[in-house]
Amino acid sequence: MISSLSDAELADIDKEIAHAPYKAAVAIDALKIVQGYRGWVSDESLQTIAKHLDMSAAELDGIATFYNLIFRKPVGEQVILLCNSVTCWIKGYEKIRQQISQHLGVGLGETTADNAYTFLPVTCLGACDKAPVMMVGDDLYENIDRSELSEIFRTREQAQL
Repeated sequence: MISSLSDAELADIDKEIAHAPYKAAVAIDALKIVQGYRGWVSDESLQTIAKHLDMSAAELDGIATFYNLIFRKPVGEQVILLCNSVTCWIKGYEKIRQQISQHLGVGLGETTADNAYTFLPVTCLGACDKAPVMMVGDDLYENIDRSELSEIFRTREQAQL
């Protein structure tokens, strides 16, 4: 009996399994499903998913920790992913990182006290031709200019009211 996942989570995972050649083939999808419901993937959830997919927890954890968009710790309501690739470094990453940290009052890897944002580095967002780039939630911001950061946060915060 699997108890740490909801019926809805298991049903969504089973829908993916129905289209896969073998259960473990949906490992990333299963992790994303659980993260979608819970915001992150706990150790208990990971073990239950692994058991449901007939995999070892260590094998599934290796997959979960390889993909930087699977969160293994609780995160804020919105996650800010700031690209720290070479291209973004050349185009002003460090000054943007400093400005975001100053605006939020947290460093990389930290969550704001109100749990609104978690600020994380990411190796690549696949938009090097538009560096520097960051994602906030599902929104990609390209060619970030430091003068635009305050407006980006102000607009997002007003949209949440």
